[in-house]
Amino acid sequence: MQRTRGKVFGVVVAIAATGLLAACGGNDSTASSTPTLTRTTAATQPPAASSTSVDPGQQAPAPAPAPAPEQPPAETVAPERPQPIESAPPADTSKLTDKDKKYLDALKQQGITPSTPDIALSVANYVCQGTASGASDQDLMTFVTAMAGSDPSFDPAKMPVEKAGQVYISAAKQTYCK
Repeated sequence: MQRTRGKVFGVVVAIAATGLLAACGGNDSTASSTPTLTRTTAATQPPAASSTSVDPGQQAPAPAPAPAPEQPPAETVAPERPQPIESAPPADTSKLTDKDKKYLDALKQQGITPSTPDIALSVANYVCQGTASGASDQDLMTFVTAMAGSDPSFDPAKMPVEKAGQVYISAAKQTYCK
């Protein structure tokens, strides 16, 4: 008797599931609505233990909504804001040598005005040391263009960085490395 009751129950559940699925679709393979996160009663509740049959045309009652999981209260944190950068003090041009001034003037004549003399002078020293050690202009160009492009006053709209690198190298060789 126990086995018969289990088989009957299994058949009833299978028929009910088939009826519910048949009522939901129309053999349509395209999605016609937005999916939700709620589940149907058949998927969330175990089958009833009684041997009563369910009419395939009827829908099961909707389940009670599950309680929302508790979430910790949101912390009120002020958004992180960058700190203002203090501008560098103006360069003290009284400490520049005549050679330094001549080099900076050569750069200015060719359209380059560095934000500080330190950047230009470090490039000039690099060019002079590289030239003294036998480095080619192409070898020097990578570092010099990087330095020229990283200067805050450099404007790529006025001059390509490669051209600025050439200007730095030629001005250093003509005025600074002697």
